[in-house]
Formats: sequence, C-alpha cells, structure tokens
Amino acid sequence: MHYLITGHTGFKGAWLSLLLQSKGHEVSGIALDPIDASLFEVSQIGNRLTNDIRCDIRDYVNLEKHLKELNPNVIVHLAAQSLVRRSYRMPFETFEINVNGTLNVLKASEECSNLKARLIITTDKVYKNMNKATGYVEEDSLGGFDPYSASKAMADIATQSWANSFHRIPTAIARAGNVIGGGDSSEDRLIPDLIENLVHSRKPKLRFPNSIRPWQHVLDCLNGYLLLVDRMLKDGTSGVWNFGPRQEDVFSVGEVTEKVMAIWGVEPSWELVKQQLPHESSRLLLNSSKAYSQLGWEDRLSIEEAINWTTSWYKNVSKGANPLDETLTQIRLFETNA
Repeated sequence: MHYLITGHTGFKGAWLSLLLQSKGHEVSGIALDPIDASLFEVSQIGNRLTNDIRCDIRDYVNLEKHLKELNPNVIVHLAAQSLVRRSYRMPFETFEINVNGTLNVLKASEECSNLKARLIITTDKVYKNMNKATGYVEEDSLGGFDPYSASKAMADIATQSWANSFHRIPTAIARAGNVIGGGDSSEDRLIPDLIENLVHSRKPKLRFPNSIRPWQHVLDCLNGYLLLVDRMLKDGTSGVWNFGPRQEDVFSVGEVTEKVMAIWGVEPSWELVKQQLPHESSRLLLNSSKAYSQLGWEDRLSIEEAINWTTSWYKNVSKGANPLDETLTQIRLFETNA
C-alpha cells in the first residue's frame, strides 16, 4: 500500500513514516523543510522514503501536481501550524495553513485515481472547552479560543462538510491530544523544553504546572490512526474519531515534569513563569469509547511507560546513541506488544 503523509517532516510525521515502513508499506511525503535538530533531520528519514517532496500546502497548483504524480492509495494529512503560542504571533498564517491548506489537500486529492482513503488529523483542541471532567466525545460542540484551536475547528468542520458533500473517497477525521516521544524538537512543547534544560543542567520553567493534558505516547496515537485507516480500506468507514489516553492516565504538567526529572536522575524541581501569558486551556480530556468499542483500539503503553520510553530515548541519544536506531528499536518493542 502506498501512503502519502503531508507534514511528514514533523514529529508525528517522522514516527509515522518509520512505523508504516516497518509494516511493509511504501511511504511518500509532502511537507516544508524540517526544523533544525528534528527527528526527521537527525535520523535522515528522507533517504528512506519513496518520495520526499517539499511543497507548501497553501500552494494549490504545486500540491495538485504532486498528488497527481504520486497517486497514493492513502493520504494521512498531518501538515499544520500546530503551536498555540505561535498562533497568537502569526494568526493569519495559522488560519491559512490549517484551513485553506486542508481544503487544498481535500480538493487536490480528488484527482488521485488510486486513492482509497483520506485521514485528516485535527486535535483535541477543536472542542469548545468547558473543562469537562469526563472527556469530550465526538458529538460535543466545537469551538476555539486561540487562533490555533479555532483554525483546527474550522478545518474539522470543513472536512466534515466535504466528506458529506463528495462521497467518492472515504474520509475520516482523527482527534488526538498531547503526544510525547523521542525526537520532538518543536518550540513550546513540555518534553523538548524539559530535555533542553536537563541536558544543560538548568532548572525547568513551567507556564501552567496544574494544567491537565491527555498525555499519550506517539506510537499509541499513530496506532489508532492506522487501525482507523485499515477499517476505512475494509468497509469505507468514515466519521470523526477520538484517540486519547485512558482516563486514569491523566497527569498535570507539573507531575509529568517531576517524573521526567526523576527518570533522568536529578532532583525534581522547577520554577514558575510569572509573566503575563496568552490563554491556554487548563483541562483537556478526550473520551475515546468509540475507538475502543468499534476499532478495538486502546493504548498499549501506560502514561508511566510513555514517559519512561520518551525520557529514555532522549537520555540514550544524549549519551551518543543513534536516533534512528533508538526510534526503530522502540517501534519494534511496541509492535511486539501488539
């Protein structure tokens, strides 16, 4: 099966590329250049792909040309401006990429004669945040306080409209939360910031230590995506699907910080950032009962294991281990636990 990943140079995209290859699939990617020190770059993942293409998804003409040439069987659309704080600095760019870019992928992919399934990735932040303790279900209202959340909610609604209006290609939406794993080098992400401070023996600084997030290892999240794609290929399943961790696997930002530092081997402590900060949701939880019951999906790693795997990846690489080898080893371990 030939998979095309948009945003394959990003954190999730890099892991997904390697996971798909481990399952014997052909993998191509369309994305912007990787950021410095990204997993994609340090592991030279581009050399392992069938096609590694640089294209801005806002450029419809080039995007359509590439999609026609590649003519994949499956598209997983990950490309996005995915940072909340950056969306405050660059709101118009965020809306352009996340809304118009998604529409471009949907429209251009209609020209792919071999295409059998499209999976559009949005986020847990598409939900109108009411600090719901039981977790949001797929039918809950969408919203968006910040430009990132609003733009992803708009992309989600646009995708639902497209799928309802044009039926040739089975199209589904996956919503997931805060994934963690080795090799994430994005700005304003908890684990990469923690590791950067630990490597340089600095005390970490936290913005919102009491905020609750649906932490989940990237492989568990991606496994959910691929189970959904398999179902789509089998019977044309579509719709919206949550992929979040178990309700008992919920930690605050401060708790995750302390566990990472303990695994690293230093005394857990941190400083609170006291300056005025843009709004961020204090509690985000997903209810993934639909995926549990209809796809047979659930996390293979507990939150403790996810933190351990993630911290160990960084710790080993900081001591000289090869990033690609570390990633492939964890993929093999994860698949062995199936």
